[in-house]
Amino acid sequence: MSNADGTITWRQLHAEAVRRLTHDSLGDPAECEMDARRIIERASGFEGADYVLGLDEAATERGVHYFDVMLGRRLTGEPLQYVVGRWGFRTLDLLVDKRVLIPRPETESVAGWAISELEFLRPHAVTNERRLLAVDLGTGSGAIGLAIATECARVDVWLTDESPEALAVAQANLTGIGGAGTSVRIGVGSWFEALPAELAGTVDVIVSNPPYVADDDELPSVVRDWEPGSALFAGVDGLDDLRVIVAEASAWLHPRGSLVLEMAPMQVDAVADLARSAGFVDVEIRSDLTGRNRGVVARRVHRNGD
Repeated sequence: MSNADGTITWRQLHAEAVRRLTHDSLGDPAECEMDARRIIERASGFEGADYVLGLDEAATERGVHYFDVMLGRRLTGEPLQYVVGRWGFRTLDLLVDKRVLIPRPETESVAGWAISELEFLRPHAVTNERRLLAVDLGTGSGAIGLAIATECARVDVWLTDESPEALAVAQANLTGIGGAGTSVRIGVGSWFEALPAELAGTVDVIVSNPPYVADDDELPSVVRDWEPGSALFAGVDGLDDLRVIVAEASAWLHPRGSLVLEMAPMQVDAVADLARSAGFVDVEIRSDLTGRNRGVVARRVHRNGD
């Protein structure tokens, strides 16, 4: 499909990608079109407004090779996010690969809830002349914790995970946020075991998107076959890790602190009950942008409490 002079344009490669992706039924035509665009953007370096202007430019030999590799990977069913190697999360552009879960829109809502809790607590912290402290348990790519670090001023952040491989990705993403990263620390270990003991009783917000898929639940092959199972599955009812976090959180939270958790819609009532049983007095079920129940925000005192 090259031109008479042997060159090929990015527009021609885009058309080839759409044709091959559609033929392999990896999604509806609109999804295939978007996949093709993301692959071309990554291979060509043309993004945003430059993308349309660059489509009729001749593709470089290196760019064509990169395109072929990425398209080949996508045609095997590998998630687009891993194929292009980066994905947007709120204001961040994150490195993602098979060592970590793919950042999802519903988790952007969870990060937003955590940020709102921190902003609510800020005046009390300022009055007491201390910095706020947030912990992102099971951070994976670092998405939630790094969103907090970049969107909140005067907040110290801990990113934890029991997977050194995941933390290597989080470290790379931490490096990518520049000066905002100076307030971020990383700890390896299972849940609260990753934190220094001296942080007990001082954390303003604990936030987590833990594994919450039941062991026998069916998942789409694009998730089951590619994303790390250790970050997905959590026992017979999917609540194993959520139980641990809820039970141990109070010992780590500041007396006015909040716990922010993501889970499946059918789990919110059970987790809200767990939080109340653990002594949280102000417990809210939250919905994501699609209107589905997606999380629980639990506070140690009522919003108007001292």
